[in-house]
Amino acid sequence: MRMRHSSWALCLVIFAHCCWGADFETSSEAETDSVLRLDSTDLIYHGIISETENTVEVSPVIRTKPGVKVCKYKITHNYHGTAPFEIRLKSNSTGEAEIVATETVNCEHRQHYKFDFAAVGCDGQVSKSGTIKVTVEDVNEYEPYFVGTSYVITVDEKRLYEKIVQVEADDDDCSPNYGDICKYEILTPDQPFIVDAEGNIKNTEALDWNKNRNHILSVVAYDCGMKRSKPVLVNIRVNHLCKPAWNVLHERVEYIPGSGKQSIFQSAALDLCDVTCDIEKITTTVTMNTEHIGKGCDRDTYSEKSQRKLCGTSDKSIDLLPSLQEGGAWTSNLPLDEGRESDQIYAFDGETNGIIIPKETLDHNLTNQFSIAMWMKHDSSSGSAKEHILCNSDDHKMNRHHYSLFVRNCRLIFLHRREYSASELNTFRAAEWRWKIPEVCDGQWHHYVLNADLPKIKLFIDGHEYKASEKNPEVIDDWPLHPAADIDTRLVVGACWEGSETKLNQYLKGYLGGVSVVVGKTETPAVISCLHACKENLDFSDLEDIESGSAVSFNSQLSQITLSGHSLEHFTKELHNVSYVNHRQFPTPGHRTIKLATDIRCVGKQIVTVPEVDLYVVVLQTDKPTITIKGTEHLSRGYSLIEGGVKIFGDVGITVSHDHNDEDEDAGVVDHKLDSCSITVESPHLDPDHEYFTVPTNLLNELGLDSQQTPEGLIITGADQVYNYEDVLRQVHYYNTKPAFYLSRTFKLHCSELNGRFMSNEHVAELSVIHSQAAVKPAIALNAQQSQHHVNSASYKESSKGLRDDSLVKDASSTPAAGNAVTVIIVVCIGFLVFMIVLGVVRIRATQQRQQVACEEHQEMSWDDSSLTITVNPMQHEVEGDCAIGERDFSDSDDDDEGSYLHDDGDSSEEEEEEAEKPRGRELEWDDSTL
Repeated sequence: MRMRHSSWALCLVIFAHCCWGADFETSSEAETDSVLRLDSTDLIYHGIISETENTVEVSPVIRTKPGVKVCKYKITHNYHGTAPFEIRLKSNSTGEAEIVATETVNCEHRQHYKFDFAAVGCDGQVSKSGTIKVTVEDVNEYEPYFVGTSYVITVDEKRLYEKIVQVEADDDDCSPNYGDICKYEILTPDQPFIVDAEGNIKNTEALDWNKNRNHILSVVAYDCGMKRSKPVLVNIRVNHLCKPAWNVLHERVEYIPGSGKQSIFQSAALDLCDVTCDIEKITTTVTMNTEHIGKGCDRDTYSEKSQRKLCGTSDKSIDLLPSLQEGGAWTSNLPLDEGRESDQIYAFDGETNGIIIPKETLDHNLTNQFSIAMWMKHDSSSGSAKEHILCNSDDHKMNRHHYSLFVRNCRLIFLHRREYSASELNTFRAAEWRWKIPEVCDGQWHHYVLNADLPKIKLFIDGHEYKASEKNPEVIDDWPLHPAADIDTRLVVGACWEGSETKLNQYLKGYLGGVSVVVGKTETPAVISCLHACKENLDFSDLEDIESGSAVSFNSQLSQITLSGHSLEHFTKELHNVSYVNHRQFPTPGHRTIKLATDIRCVGKQIVTVPEVDLYVVVLQTDKPTITIKGTEHLSRGYSLIEGGVKIFGDVGITVSHDHNDEDEDAGVVDHKLDSCSITVESPHLDPDHEYFTVPTNLLNELGLDSQQTPEGLIITGADQVYNYEDVLRQVHYYNTKPAFYLSRTFKLHCSELNGRFMSNEHVAELSVIHSQAAVKPAIALNAQQSQHHVNSASYKESSKGLRDDSLVKDASSTPAAGNAVTVIIVVCIGFLVFMIVLGVVRIRATQQRQQVACEEHQEMSWDDSSLTITVNPMQHEVEGDCAIGERDFSDSDDDDEGSYLHDDGDSSEEEEEEAEKPRGRELEWDDSTL
């Protein structure tokens, strides 16, 4: 029993416990729903407030979980002092609240706040506390300011500093965006200083105490919000360092063309400062650099032939690279200097542009005496490859070089192989000359002349003979060429012809100009020097007034002057006499660099160093001349005059004027020289069968001018005075042995100065052919037979070696346009002829019909006079005779007119009509004496 009671009791206890546990859990859940809690997982909040605002932006939003109404929030704990904030309830149901500043917050005083808060329910419950961190956001309310009120620094003149002084600014704003300095600026304009972002100031050019002894700069700073500070003054004082130097020098000296000598150092003074020196000798070298002008300096830009004429040589040199104005068609594809301000320069690219010289230009046999001249600019970029300047080789089958001038390994090499000769078959003689000279590869312009009097050759460089040594030039001997039949040679400039492969090879990479050959003689040293001479140079005035103990010397090019003396005062005076002069009337504009280097030697061997000075002579642009050609524009001549020669430009006048001057009627007074005049015939070109020009040969020879007739007309070349060209042009005759071929011919004349740099206007003269009536019929017949003429231009070149009439050869070329013009004229003339014939026939037949009618009427008027005595008018027989004669004569005229193309405008027909009408108006007269 006891066991049973115990079991029941245990069961009762367990049941009661289970029931009580269930009730406890239900009660606990009910209590949880009524607990006040913040709606945040980790109870951490972040807030941001601007200095100018009072509401904090909080993330996440402050609110409570649903279930308990909230009546307020309270700050439960402050970190690091009291926080000037309060939490305001916005909604009881949601518990949403905001944080508001109770006073103005300032980032510069305190930037971060942290405090705890809790929600208080209306039933008195208090939630667990949340923590909020509030950051005060900065506003750019403060401007930057400099730490120092001013800055003063002293620097030496004539130095460039990496840092002269550092200015420093600050900002009271709390954040980096507004509290850091991001930029400095110099407000003072036109100062040789810059400042970087760190405030470091440095100079951009060397300071000069003579120009400015101190520089006052106004500097400002910017924060990263680009708020600018008030300026601070920075005073940079220049310390004068007295060193020996040239003072009062003008860095730029302007030269007006035609003004003669221009002093360069007119006010120069040498300042030795505090240097103690008993001068023993002072030496100054003045050097002019003109390598960038033309071929190394300013020279006349006349053609090679004109240059030789001006240098006083009368030889007939052959220019292998003539301009197009001089008939050098083979140079048309070469790149050249188009500026025409300086010498004509041809560029060779080392790959494609070699020029084959026409066979008729130069006899390929140079003989044993000849000269080869050229201008060349070449560098060392090509290495050991052969670069041919001039090459004469086999035209096909073989690659034998008969003679050539080329560059290899910075050596100038000339090859000349003797032609085959049975008597010298085993003779070993000099065949190759190799000069090792620096000028070949220095990249500068140089003038080279080879004077050959085989077996000796002399080389001239820049107007001076090269002094040969035992091993320079190196001379190589060789055998004569072996015999070869039916092989001609081909002359090339800028490359060499390979006959076996029929192509060009071994191209030159560089620049050439004035490549010419003289056969049968050599150039004289005087001519060579003249061809190289510059037209600009340094000069020294008053050589006779040089003080005792002073000396003046020049180099051969007059581009350098050396002065020396013992007295500083006298030496400075002599330096003032150094000048620049340009003898060209139209010099190349631009600057010329002048260097002044000075050394001072004191007693006791002390050396005073004076800094080198650079300055510039600037040649100004001159007014370009205007060349004007005037003369008769319309001429009319008959057949006989044209066949006997017509002066097309018999009254031509040439004047030269400038923009600032009136035309000078006597152009020769200003020493203008023309170098070419061209007469071109408007299409169709000259027909060599019956058209040509003649020139005054004796006058040309006397003046040293050349003439060449081409299919297009006539070219006269050579530098000479304007009035001499006028005399030549006035004596040029145009001949046409068949003038009936043309109604008119148009001739155009233009001239040039300085190798085409200045061109004249184009003067046009028209020659009208007066056609006589007697000559119309044969002229038409000739025109009917005329066809297109094809002129071989080579025949002109062959015939130009001898002159026709006044010694000028005819030379022309016909184009298809010529044949077309003649055809049109023939068709028009034939049509007009047919029209006149038809008109004549119609009028003759009409006249015959009127005559027949008149005769019939006369017959009808006859009377039966059997019973009458009638006296008949004696004119009756004449009328009858007229009828008969009229029929006969008109029949004859028909036959005559059919064989003739000449007719007047119907005047003869009208006369015949009047005569035909006379019989119709006549009446019979009656003899009424017996009535």
